[in-house]
This record gives sequence, C-alpha cells and structure tokens, in this order.
Amino acid sequence: MNDVIIIGAGPAGMTAALYAARANLKVVMIERGAPGGQMNNTAEVENYPGFDSILGPELAYKMYENATKFGAENAYGIVKEIKDGGSYKEVITDDKTYKAKTVIIATGCDHRKLGVPGEDDYAGRGVSYCAVCDGAFFRDKKLVVVGGGDSAVEEAIYLTQFAKEVVIIHRRDQLRAQKIIQNRAFANKKISFIWDSVVEEIEGNERVVESVKVKNVKTGEESSVATDGVFIYVGLDPLTQPFESAGILNEHGWIETNDEMETKIPGVFAVGDVREKNLRQITTAVGEGSIAGQNAFTYIENLADIHV
Repeated sequence: MNDVIIIGAGPAGMTAALYAARANLKVVMIERGAPGGQMNNTAEVENYPGFDSILGPELAYKMYENATKFGAENAYGIVKEIKDGGSYKEVITDDKTYKAKTVIIATGCDHRKLGVPGEDDYAGRGVSYCAVCDGAFFRDKKLVVVGGGDSAVEEAIYLTQFAKEVVIIHRRDQLRAQKIIQNRAFANKKISFIWDSVVEEIEGNERVVESVKVKNVKTGEESSVATDGVFIYVGLDPLTQPFESAGILNEHGWIETNDEMETKIPGVFAVGDVREKNLRQITTAVGEGSIAGQNAFTYIENLADIHV
C-alpha cells in the first residue's frame, strides 16, 4: 500500500511528488514516457522564476532530481483506470495494479489535430507537433506553422534558426499570442503570415509533404502553399480517457477541481494541464502540484484519525 500515487510526471506531478515525499509519505509516480512532460519538447523557458532562460529538458531534469531525492519513486506504466475503494484507491495499468490512500492525476494534455486529409498520412514525414523534436530536420527548408496562440508563434520563431522561411497560417486576422511574442514574430524577417485562413488538406508525394491546400474563411478562396513541413499548434485535448468511468470529468473531458485540487472523489486530486482552467503554464502547474501534495498529506492524516 502506497500513500500517494501520482499519475504523470510533468511539472505538476513532480512538484506534488516533492511535497508529498518531503512529508515522509510513500510516493510513486507513474509515467508513460520520460519525466518532464511537455517541458521536454520546449526549447527555452523564459518565464520561470529564478531563470532568465532555461532549456525545457534541463528544467525537467532538475525537478525530477528534487522529487526523487526525497524518496519519490518513478515507475513506467500506461494507466487504464482508477477505482475508488473508499479508504484506498486502485490504479490499474497495462501490466500492474497499484494501491494507495490517495491519487493525484497529472496526466496533462496532448496537441489537437487538424483532422484534415493527409495529416495522418504524413505524420513523421513532414507533419509535426513539436518544433524542438523535428525542427533540425528542416534546415534551409520552407515551413508552415498552423495556429496563432503562444505555442504556435513561439515555435515559429524557434524554427527560423533552421528554416529559410516560415509561414504562419491563422484562421483569424490577428494573433492570440502574448504581445511580446507577437512583436518578435513580426520583427523576424523569415516569418510571414496568411490571415483568415485554414488548412484544408496536406499534400505530398509518396514520401514527404510538398504543399498545403488553404481556404480563406471570409472569401472562400482556395490556394496551394508550397512547403516542406507542417507544424500544427491548434489547441489541446485532455489526456483523461482512463478516468471517464470515475465521474470526475466535465462535458469537454477536463477534470474539474476546487481550489484545493480536490475532485469529486475524496482522496483523488488533479493538477496541471489536465484541469479545467484558463492558464496552462509551468508556474501554475508547480503551484497546483504543491497544493495537492500537501493536501494529500492532510487527507491521510485525517484518515489515520478516523481509524484510531
């Protein structure tokens, strides 16, 4: 029997593990990939207190070191379901079942797809959702970035260190990214924009992407834009499928909590990008992780009092 099982080892999950482990609880983090979550796909983090700039993977490693230094364990697994047993919870993975007094869900979210013809066909052959992962493969190439938020514009700027040209395609007539990020993009001579437009199809030969079919949402006019790669940043979907039967999701699939990170199930908390909220940043994830880690300790202490 563990004290705390944390599902996911991104910044929220690792911070929760740090606080729970420092409270002398037996903590296991279950992660399906490398600890760090989307930090591992982030080139530079410029808005984390204490650092002018730090590489995402480096920050992830520092957080992992802190969490495990106090005894939190890391286990690989793909979680299929959680079950509420009252004073204990079961976390069922693809090859093992864990038991714990509390569970903290920190599974985060994933990049949303466009859902257009060619997107799946050219995945890994010109279609990407991670500039840090794949940008270096497109040196001196022309690239398209789809989206207009912080991630899209930041990644477009990042790609200019490799590509000879980057075209941002956005369905509106202005960007949604923060002004400071917009200004950097507008000042970058390698970046151009196609406004009020959506990608209708991704086209290519048998091997690689060659162009995208674009439609202007105001005029209906269609055109073809030549490109060697398409980087897509059009939103996020919560990774909550394993928790559908638990009754803790809202109609859009996000987990609802109160300010104490508590879900509708006593002893089950949720933190980070998997929650229903407006701001998804490393700093907010860390804050929520600390709250959940401490509240897991309080919950277990109250359990002990009940059973005395």
